[in-house]
Amino acid sequence: MAFFLYKAQNVQGNVFEGQIEAKDKAEAESLLRRKRLVIQTLKRKPIEIKIQIGSGIKTKDISRFTRMFSSMCSAGLPMLQCLNILEEQSDNPALKEVVHKVAMAINGGSTLADALAQHPKVFDKLYCNMVAAGEAGGILEGILGRLADYGESNERLTRKVKKAMTYPVMVAVIAVLVLVLMLAFVIPTFAQTFADGGGELPWPTQFVMSLSDGIKNYAAFWVLLIVAIVVTINVVLKVPSLRLQFDTYLLKVPKLGDLQMKSAVSRFSRTLGTLLNAGVSIIDALQVTAKTSGNMCVERSIMKISVGIAGGKPIVEPMKDVKIFPAMVIQMTGVGEKTGNLGGMLLKVADFYDEEVDAAIDAVTAMLEPLIMVFLGGAVGFMMVAMYMPIFGMSDAIKE
Repeated sequence: MAFFLYKAQNVQGNVFEGQIEAKDKAEAESLLRRKRLVIQTLKRKPIEIKIQIGSGIKTKDISRFTRMFSSMCSAGLPMLQCLNILEEQSDNPALKEVVHKVAMAINGGSTLADALAQHPKVFDKLYCNMVAAGEAGGILEGILGRLADYGESNERLTRKVKKAMTYPVMVAVIAVLVLVLMLAFVIPTFAQTFADGGGELPWPTQFVMSLSDGIKNYAAFWVLLIVAIVVTINVVLKVPSLRLQFDTYLLKVPKLGDLQMKSAVSRFSRTLGTLLNAGVSIIDALQVTAKTSGNMCVERSIMKISVGIAGGKPIVEPMKDVKIFPAMVIQMTGVGEKTGNLGGMLLKVADFYDEEVDAAIDAVTAMLEPLIMVFLGGAVGFMMVAMYMPIFGMSDAIKE
């Protein structure tokens, strides 16, 4: 399959450009004619070599785009005019290109949901499913507003978790750098003094000096080892069975596991509630929600809930069976299902757990900070004692 660039005119007389995937040029011409397009130019798209990590579009860019799109649609502007304005106002070149392609696809007769689905790295299944539901129900403006609310809430949650982990990680990195610099530059000055003085050194001093020699003489080896460990971890975590074991264990780690669980519950409740309020069926909503959980253990549990509901069970029964969700979440979900307001109840659960995430973040930070400081103080103190032990020994020898 190859991509072909075309310029064509539709039945309304509008001329536009786009691209289409086909086996060869003849098939591309046939596909365009089926869309009742008059082809002006058609050529194979040249091969592009791009080295890019991700889409180059951040979550906050999508949230801002959605909010502005919703506002303009609510003001009564035509969809293509909205997209053209958004394209002109975008500061992100990658997003500008995507919006242009979406506008071209819509101009060619595609629905908004189908046009967005052509860019899965930018607009995920949740986004496309909600837009499709909005187009089918004639409530696209409201759906875009809900998507903007969801994106902003999810971004706040992600920012909270990242902020909680950034400070302890930075302190830990600085602590390790301090130790490495001491071993590489401070300890060798003591070593030269001890070598000139002769005599047998205490074992703590020998240990610290050996560690210093190892860092100085094999610096390249340690750098390569760290890189190898990072690469190995990334490769191992891509294996589904190993990633499942890691994510399951992560949920059991004191404090950190609690933060992971509350974040997952908040994300699950908000995603599922938003989809249900948009008119998406609960089975489809659960399958989309599972992919956004961020934890494979939670993802498998959500998929089991979907299977249980497909078998005719109320949602609370499979939620109890997976033994992942807190009792309060299950009870509120049951109440929402009985009252016919499951989506609204799940959004209330999400709001509650957003506050719980704040408390969990404080608990994690309160646990990690003293541990890191104790480690750094203990390591520095041990090295200082080890270096001064021979000096104290020499002082005692002089007095005698």
